[in-house]
Amino acid sequence: MKFIKWLLALVVTLILLVTVYLTAFFDPNDFKPEIVDAVKKQTGRELVIADDLSWTFFPVIGINLGGVSLSNPEGFTPKAMLEVNKAVAEVALMPLFRQQIEIAELSLDGATINLVTRKNGTSSFDGLSGDNSKKAATPAAETSSNAKLNDINIGGISITNTQINMIDEAKKQTQVFTLKSFTLGEFALEQFAPIAFEFSATMPDMTVSSEGKGELKLSRDFTQLVVNGLKIDTVVEGESIPNKKLETSISLATQIALDKQQLSVDIAQLTAASITAAGKVGVNYATKIPQINADFQVGDIDLDTLLPKTETAAATEQAPAASAVEPDLSALKQLDVKLKLTVKSIKVANLSTQNWLMDVGIKNGVLDLTKLNADLYQGKLLVSAQVDARQAVASYQFDKKVTGVQIRPLLKDAADVDLLAGTANFDVKGKGKSLLPEQLKKNLLANGHFDINDGALYGVNIPQMIRSAQAKLKGDLSPETKEERKTDFSSLTGSFSLDNGVATNPDLAMSSPLLRLAGKGTANLLTEALDYRLTTSLVSSLKGQGGSDKDALAGIDIPLAITGTFQKPEYALDTKALLNNQLKEETDKAKEKLKDSLLKKLGGF
Repeated sequence: MKFIKWLLALVVTLILLVTVYLTAFFDPNDFKPEIVDAVKKQTGRELVIADDLSWTFFPVIGINLGGVSLSNPEGFTPKAMLEVNKAVAEVALMPLFRQQIEIAELSLDGATINLVTRKNGTSSFDGLSGDNSKKAATPAAETSSNAKLNDINIGGISITNTQINMIDEAKKQTQVFTLKSFTLGEFALEQFAPIAFEFSATMPDMTVSSEGKGELKLSRDFTQLVVNGLKIDTVVEGESIPNKKLETSISLATQIALDKQQLSVDIAQLTAASITAAGKVGVNYATKIPQINADFQVGDIDLDTLLPKTETAAATEQAPAASAVEPDLSALKQLDVKLKLTVKSIKVANLSTQNWLMDVGIKNGVLDLTKLNADLYQGKLLVSAQVDARQAVASYQFDKKVTGVQIRPLLKDAADVDLLAGTANFDVKGKGKSLLPEQLKKNLLANGHFDINDGALYGVNIPQMIRSAQAKLKGDLSPETKEERKTDFSSLTGSFSLDNGVATNPDLAMSSPLLRLAGKGTANLLTEALDYRLTTSLVSSLKGQGGSDKDALAGIDIPLAITGTFQKPEYALDTKALLNNQLKEETDKAKEKLKDSLLKKLGGF
């Protein structure tokens, strides 16, 4: 017992001696001029410590700091680069003798950082690394590498009311980032410690507010950092944001192998607006270009609710035309990404697709879409594509196949066109250069083929047109019977090529029980103009379509023209050809009558 008492007395005496020595003979304020002078020599900046430095003692030893400011380079506005209202650092005294660091409290309050970029390109960071910085770093690095700590314990870290002002004088913009609070609870190696933060930002075109909480753990050998249960909620508001406001929430866990420079993130749930997702991300940042592997599963995506509303034609006409600029894809050169993505459904421009499965790779400035499968209007979509961004103007190529798609609802949803119905199969291969919308249409070179079965042309009833024209040529001017403007067919096939924005279809062919149609034409993607010259012929009769058992025009080719636009196609028969066919019919009848008459007169020969 006496030994313990003497030991305690000795410890108390040592602490008292240290306290007396520090307070009586070691005033930290005596070093303020030296600190200010050292900063001046190293950076050329003015360091001001307005408040007196003060000690804290048992059970912790520490220094209270206040009224600290560091100036920006001369001529900058604001003059101060850094201002700190109060900073406190307290370290437990006794564990230091055991090569252990126990930080009772680290706190920072009321810090303001002004980072200025001037019109000439100079910034607040210029001059902060003096000539002596490298020399000074070497012994410090050696000292830290030789030092060994048995343990680290932190009672808590608190950062409050910290503001960063990023001022760009050339753009006349100021972005304000505010860390309202950051707290780290009691921390020790190999144990989870709670963390929480609250953050906001004000930028020229949007505001951001975010808060989160979770827990972290650092391994004793400082090689593994684990973050669990991290939940972050963020709200973004601005005119350029979909619906002017976007709320996101993410729950994740991450592991960082500090020695191997590898990171893995397991995202349990991600929500943005009405979109939900989950997935995994792996990053190897030991390489010059970090390698990223991601696998995401996404729910329903309705992009129509996120995209801005289409402006009216009048507003579009009044707005000045913006000069078209190729998108800058140079960032792709700094990516090495592999992404697997599944999506339950995607709706965009009123077009609905389901069950997306996509594999994407980005490396050396080339984006490879190796596979994209999706369900499309009761059919299947299969696409592979590549975008090469190694040049200033990107180039691309693709191979697209569509099978078993119901074409009528697809056209109505995609382009509000009610022109065609049936089960469609479609394949096309193409390539081009430039990603500007107008240049995409002009520069695209493509070839393809299509066939549509058991369908109909809407907006025209070709048998009725023929019947009506034939009746009028015979003098029947009675009103036309009202029938549905639709022409049924069993098959519609053709091939096409695309060049300079014009699709050329040289072999359009349509067949049905009543008629045959064949010909060629063009469709201009730039103007949406149609120009087709076709011939149609009746197989036998128009019976069932208002015709007789034996139609006079059966087997006769009748020219048909399709003009107008995709939205409003126009159909016209060549009535002159009908008249010639009618005259030929009457002439043939007269010849038959004359022949029969001569045969009778000759006794039946």
